[in-house]
Amino acid sequence: MKKLGFGLMRLPVFNPDDMTTVDIEQVKKMADYFIANGFTYFDTAYMYHDYTSEAALRQAVVERYPRDSFTVATKMPLALMRSENEHADIFAKQKANVGVEFFDYYLLHNMTLEQYERAKKWRTIEYLEEKRKAGDHDTAENLAKILDDHPGFDFVQLQINYLDWDNAGVQSGACYKTAEEHGLKVTVMEPVKGGTLAVIPKEAEELLRSVHPDWEPAHWAIKFAGSLPNVQAVLSGMSSLEQLRSNVDAMKDFTPFTDTEREAVMKAGEIIRSWYAIPCTACRYCVETNHCPKNIPIPNYFAMYNSAKQRNPESIPGGFMMERMYYANLVNDGYGKASQCVKCRKCEKVCPQHLKIADFLVDVADFLEIDMAEMLANIQPKDE
Repeated sequence: MKKLGFGLMRLPVFNPDDMTTVDIEQVKKMADYFIANGFTYFDTAYMYHDYTSEAALRQAVVERYPRDSFTVATKMPLALMRSENEHADIFAKQKANVGVEFFDYYLLHNMTLEQYERAKKWRTIEYLEEKRKAGDHDTAENLAKILDDHPGFDFVQLQINYLDWDNAGVQSGACYKTAEEHGLKVTVMEPVKGGTLAVIPKEAEELLRSVHPDWEPAHWAIKFAGSLPNVQAVLSGMSSLEQLRSNVDAMKDFTPFTDTEREAVMKAGEIIRSWYAIPCTACRYCVETNHCPKNIPIPNYFAMYNSAKQRNPESIPGGFMMERMYYANLVNDGYGKASQCVKCRKCEKVCPQHLKIADFLVDVADFLEIDMAEMLANIQPKDE
């Protein structure tokens, strides 16, 4: 199996505010190019694209290609379940959604320690052991506990990228080593960290291009993950045919990193870490799996905050910024303000980045949430 996998979490859409408006015709072209170049691994999940990603895979691939020409991975959504009686129903729905008789790879989605306790109570792993099994990530300590308790796992799916390799919250490196110690292959998710590593600070990009002038920043990120010897596939959530072609072309004749390349990318990571205020990947677990009680579009606000801080970290209070205008537009459209967060912290329990989301929302409110009349007055021409 070639190492690049097609992740179906960030597909092209007609309306960015409605994740169900998937551009199926473009996804078909993407799948065609992917398969034509010898790649086979497709990864989806029950709740991706507001529960439409599995069906998109069926339309773009399953209904158009022989079953032995591709492999499918999907996941049991423990965070959405309320009892063990839902196992069979959800599994059957997923088979119907994707249109297959079997899944090549099947995971337990977002296996935090809390989710693991739920899985034990409901005997989820035992249910899946009858069908075969796999696992999806948490901290290295919790991952080790799960693997020690259940030695029959086939592989684990981990968030691995060069920015998070030594991150104390995500623990990419530690989790990889834990899987390696247990003799398990690894499928990598978020190698480009939700697009963060596709557009990087100028200083970091110049460093990387001094080693390989023709490599794009995203290629460095994918190749870093693919260079780890225990990695079987690197998933990339590609949002356009152009992105997919670029990544496929970069990985067609893949060779692992040299020491020089690895040293360069780790130095780039040091530069990038000093640049981003909130390391959110916009995976949208926080809003799709828990439905914020105040309808706060957390990833949108974090993206605006990061963008504003990068351009003008010491912004004048009340001064005009496009991000403040975008923020006000979302509020006017009926979304909750960052300041309305009630700190229930449900979002934090499912965040793969282990972010203190409620605390960051305080920063967002302080920076972006201002009086619109005051802001607009600041850009009106003054009388002489």
